Amino acid sequence: MANILLIEDDETLRFTVARALTKDAHTVDAVDSIDQARARFASASYELVITDVHLGNNSGIDYIEELRNSTFTGGIIVMTAYATVDDAVRAMKLGADDYLSKPVRLEELTLITRRLLKQHKQSRELRLYRRLNRAGLDLTRPVGESKPWMKMLEFAERLAQIPVINRAEDLGSDSGGAVTTVLITGETGAGKGVVARHIHASGTNPDTPFVHVNCTSLPATLIESELFGHEKGAFTDAKAAREGLFEMADGGTIFLDEIGDLPLELQAKLLTVLEQGKIRRVGSSKERTIRVRVLAATNRDLEQRVKEGTFRQDLLFRMNAFVVPIPALQDRAGDSVLIAKSLLDRLRKEYGLAPINLSNEAISAIKSYPWAGNVRELFNTIQRAAMLCDGDEIEVCDLGIRANPLGQARRLMTESAPPGELHFNFEHGPHTAEDVEKLLMLQALEHTRGNVSKAARLIGMQRSSFRYRIERYGIEDIVQEIVQR
Repeated sequence: MANILLIEDDETLRFTVARALTKDAHTVDAVDSIDQARARFASASYELVITDVHLGNNSGIDYIEELRNSTFTGGIIVMTAYATVDDAVRAMKLGADDYLSKPVRLEELTLITRRLLKQHKQSRELRLYRRLNRAGLDLTRPVGESKPWMKMLEFAERLAQIPVINRAEDLGSDSGGAVTTVLITGETGAGKGVVARHIHASGTNPDTPFVHVNCTSLPATLIESELFGHEKGAFTDAKAAREGLFEMADGGTIFLDEIGDLPLELQAKLLTVLEQGKIRRVGSSKERTIRVRVLAATNRDLEQRVKEGTFRQDLLFRMNAFVVPIPALQDRAGDSVLIAKSLLDRLRKEYGLAPINLSNEAISAIKSYPWAGNVRELFNTIQRAAMLCDGDEIEVCDLGIRANPLGQARRLMTESAPPGELHFNFEHGPHTAEDVEKLLMLQALEHTRGNVSKAARLIGMQRSSFRYRIERYGIEDIVQEIVQR
């Protein structure tokens, strides 16, 4: 569905064309002069203009040049009863997309209209990607094999199969709201944006627009205009009408990142959009129907923000029908190493680096490190190490992190484990004999306050073998911490 401006001074043809396009689900504003067209453009915006050539004392071809010199980027179709090669060439040079001779065949006009709208929608998506700096986004499948991660992805992919429709328009009901919403929760850097893009890519039509909006990066004074668009003259700097991000996402997905920081007054307007499936540009009295999937993400406790009065309870109720909780990286046993290797491969390609691998010690450190900043912290660490590494292998010193195998091992044990006993939690992934030996050594060291000889005797191991394993597992720093307590 599109907004179309029809300029035709023949009343019968104007009515006939407008009716045919309206039957094809478009909204048509029909006028009989260039002056009326200019007046309509002053208060509204259009995706397509269809104009006659001879319009009294004015020329539709001259008006094409005027449109292209303004901010209009939509399609233009020219109709005329006096078709000449010169007129056609001039119209196309000035920016017309197609040229039809009268009498116009309505089926042909309808097909051309659909084609042009599709072409200009693709051009609009390209402008959107540039506007949102899409080049920096990673659209690959999320990396991970741990049970919590795979379980979460399976649920997300099921949600992706919900069709993008407008219930109020398509089903004739506003039950449950007009727009489908999914709330993605998780710690900072856990990969909420990656999962949002995966939901979109796993949907029934992944070629539709995906619009990523960071609610904290938009200026408070312009956020409504950015989301919903504005008409010319709506405010001081509104020198031309502009479509909002919701319009750009029509038919696809809009991802509202950091939704918990959206101002209260905008929360009310967002709730209206979700419930009614319609948006209204700033400065306009006209509503536009949208069909869009809304994904929202937050690392905040929205229920607590409701209690604090900074988040609307009705909006939370509307959004949390489907919640996708992203597990923290430290709860994804083994995934940190997979992600690190994937990031390293990506960095090699992006920066043209020579082949670089992770040493066994670096792998152990990555696996045992808690990663409080999740995948984002891991990415920054790998990027820094890859750029600063002198050889062909990244060592622990290149990572700039301190391993914490004791904390990692404890986390992977069941909380109900009796003191002094080893009960591993296999829900978080597999465990090897090395994990058992490492934890046994660390518990013995804690018991002896870092005395290596006594700790070795406690577990029936030679001191030299015990010392060798301390170096092999890269836990020298942990031993030193235990001694200094």
